[in-house]
Amino acid sequence: MAATLSLLKLPILPSKPKFKISIPSCKHSPVTLLPQQCHQDSYNHQKLLLHETIEQLKSASLPLTALTLPFFLDAQDAFAAGGEFGIFEGRSFALIHPIVMSGLFVYTLYAGYLGWQWRRVRTIQNEINELKKEVKPVAVTPEGTPIENPKPSPVEAKIQQLTEERKELIKGSFRDRHFNAGSILLGFGVSEAIFGGLNTWLRTGKLFPGPHLFAGAGITVLWAVAAALVPAMQKGNETARSLHIAMNALNVILFVWQIPTGIDIVFKVFQFTNWP
Repeated sequence: MAATLSLLKLPILPSKPKFKISIPSCKHSPVTLLPQQCHQDSYNHQKLLLHETIEQLKSASLPLTALTLPFFLDAQDAFAAGGEFGIFEGRSFALIHPIVMSGLFVYTLYAGYLGWQWRRVRTIQNEINELKKEVKPVAVTPEGTPIENPKPSPVEAKIQQLTEERKELIKGSFRDRHFNAGSILLGFGVSEAIFGGLNTWLRTGKLFPGPHLFAGAGITVLWAVAAALVPAMQKGNETARSLHIAMNALNVILFVWQIPTGIDIVFKVFQFTNWP
């Protein structure tokens, strides 16, 4: 605003000069001048004109300074970091992200275990159904009475074993536990991923493109896409189930790969920040 107002006051060369400048002419002068005198008068005229121009520029120096001042301001003033955020720039808030993400990594492995157990509940029934097809018909007497074998066949023993295992798995409620674990990962994971980038910006005034940032963005996207496949999985879509498993396996790989860069950032936090 100050620069705009100053620009309005910027002097323009006046339409009428403050004083007239007489230009001597050697041709029309009533007195015959020597060539040296004519050259001297022309030189004095140029000197006088230069002096008037300098005076005009001096009067414009202040508005020009106001106009160009914003271009010479220190660019560091536009950065976020600099103490204005107080404790949000300190070490305490900077350590929240690595602590929470460490817990989420362990919880990711736990959620994967729950998912694998729930998958086992579904696939074990398929195994039982396939084994039942191999069971030979029960022999009967001529009167039609079934002849009971004192010892079950190996196939029947396997069916019995799988049936007992499935009953125990069902008691574990792995389906509901896996769904709840995935919901927690989605909510806390996405929130903490955004908080990590925001905290870096609060401390340094910028983000640092690199493996840790890109891997974190990839993990966040995989969480969201894997969760988006759940409705199709609930309808029995095997392709959606396979993609869900593949994305979560890739998520774990990225998580493991991200650990060394995360440790390096924690060391930098202790190096460049103070408590609290």
